[in-house]
Amino acid sequence: MARSSVDAPGTYPSGLAKTAPASAAPADLGRIDVVLLSHDEHDEHDDNLDASGRALLADVPLTLTTPSGAGRLGGTARPLKDWESAELDRPGGGTITVTGVPALHGPGARGDLEPVVGEVVGFVLSGDGLPTVYVSGDNAQLSLVRGIADRFGPVDTAVLFAGAVRTPVLDRALLTLDSAQAAEAARILGARRVVPVHFDSWAHFTEGREQLVDAFNAAGLIDRVELA
Repeated sequence: MARSSVDAPGTYPSGLAKTAPASAAPADLGRIDVVLLSHDEHDEHDDNLDASGRALLADVPLTLTTPSGAGRLGGTARPLKDWESAELDRPGGGTITVTGVPALHGPGARGDLEPVVGEVVGFVLSGDGLPTVYVSGDNAQLSLVRGIADRFGPVDTAVLFAGAVRTPVLDRALLTLDSAQAAEAARILGARRVVPVHFDSWAHFTEGREQLVDAFNAAGLIDRVELA
């Protein structure tokens, strides 16, 4: 499988500034059966899918993403609407269910947000005898997390996109969870394990590791957190 190189720090077409290289090169990732892609708009969201990430998708058997993103990407990209599920074969036998779950990339109503910041999706992975995993995507609204917890909670692992992202878009309103909200999301989900992501290496992430540790300490949940 051909693997692309890692994108270097610098300013990207979206105007977003990458401040550090990736911690791993595509060649280090091993076999990839499916990519779960929160969103992809090339002119706005390089932090979710940069040039090397796009090159990588060409070699991946399946990419699950938003309906609009699947249309843009083509190839092996498949749309996954809110609450729609895909049944995938597991390499060792059996299946795993990937369910698209609601996510909104900022405050407010979907109809007001998506024309400005684009369509976003989160994911829940589940299966017989398997741990339940929630991947938030670039979601900024705890009300959506509550709805997901009602259907799937408690979850075994919550992968939470944090970083308290702020840009001039939406007058610097939060576009992802801040650290305190991430801790609250973990509590709502009853998550036994929390993996915060999306909080370093880009200039528009306004909170990082220190703020996450402080927030989860304050919530009494730090023992559940795994930080790389």
